[in-house]
Amino acid sequence: MAKYTYPQSQDLQNFVNARYRTAWVWQLVFLSALLIAILSLSALLLNVADGAFGYVVYEFKKDPATVSETPLAELTQPQLLALLQENLSKGAYTKLDKESPMEKRSRDELYNLLIERVIQIKIEKTYNLFDSLLHADVIRAEVAEKYPDATLEFRSWLTPAFLTTPMSSKAEFAGVRTALLGSLWLVAIAVALALPVGVGAAIYLQEYARKSFINNIIQTNINNLAGVPSIVYGMLGLAIFVRAMEAFTSGAIFGVTDSNGRTVLSAGLTMGILVLPLVIINAQEAIKAVPDSIRQAAFGVGATRWQTVWHHVLPSAMPGILTGSILAMSRAVGETAPLIIVGASTFISIDPASPFSKFTALPIQVYQWTARAQAEFHNIAAAAILVLLALLLTLNATAIFLRNRLQKRF
Repeated sequence: MAKYTYPQSQDLQNFVNARYRTAWVWQLVFLSALLIAILSLSALLLNVADGAFGYVVYEFKKDPATVSETPLAELTQPQLLALLQENLSKGAYTKLDKESPMEKRSRDELYNLLIERVIQIKIEKTYNLFDSLLHADVIRAEVAEKYPDATLEFRSWLTPAFLTTPMSSKAEFAGVRTALLGSLWLVAIAVALALPVGVGAAIYLQEYARKSFINNIIQTNINNLAGVPSIVYGMLGLAIFVRAMEAFTSGAIFGVTDSNGRTVLSAGLTMGILVLPLVIINAQEAIKAVPDSIRQAAFGVGATRWQTVWHHVLPSAMPGILTGSILAMSRAVGETAPLIIVGASTFISIDPASPFSKFTALPIQVYQWTARAQAEFHNIAAAAILVLLALLLTLNATAIFLRNRLQKRF
């Protein structure tokens, strides 16, 4: 028989030192990975913020004094309405009135319309945040030389008005209200489809389905579908929801006559199908994590399988199910390709009022603005990215809050 001996003191010390060196190297590797991740995220945020703030050089195409003797900022809502009626053509005023009754619009809305349609601002040049902070004197000198009649103003493109203003063809008056509402509609419809169907499928596969060849094929396909490119789901949504189910998704069977299959309902259902495999997998993992002792205890006191699942397994797995589902919805919020295929509008100024409305979404709006040549559209695209990031962080924070609350409850 082989004889085993303990290492001598010097050999033991060398062995321990080697283990510590290896552990230190791996700790350094993991720390480096963390630092790289933090630096990448910081670079992303700084790059976006650099475009969302900075100096703007602009001129009025029409002198405000020729429109009103009273400063425009001091005019009341009826006075602004009268000026719009006086200075806009009949056709332009009627079109605005059809979109939303002019008499019911707020003073701020009328003021913005007057500036946009009558006074008309011309942006000469924009500067990024870091240039505005580090080279302010150079910028002022350049503006005084090249644009003597222009106004230099430090602007935050991300403002409360930016969130509450609809889309516009002019960057200085454009907002993300329509796109933000469209994204919220998409999330709501996707959740309504994916959450109950996904959790139900996960319960069946984990608690009821027996090990068989067919069930193994189903499980494998679900895992594979989670990695399918999103544009493939867009083609699926175009074929099924936009075309085959047009009578339903357009609202024709409910009496809606001014729409086609390219509605927010089609897009929401497509997003629901896209995240469905992720919801199923996350729910399965959450259910699998519930200890079998809970199930055995319920069976031991005479509970049926459904009673065990409903009263014991699901409450214990609910924090993980909700966390995984909301994180899956975060992916849907940031998708662009499927929405383009199913008919998202790149320019729309009317808010989606029902599932059968035309729509756009925040990623589509960012894509459309970044494709424009004017620098000011790149600025509002950066502001829209910040709104999108805030929406994603809100969803993730909601997931954490629900998980912690449910963990305390159950």
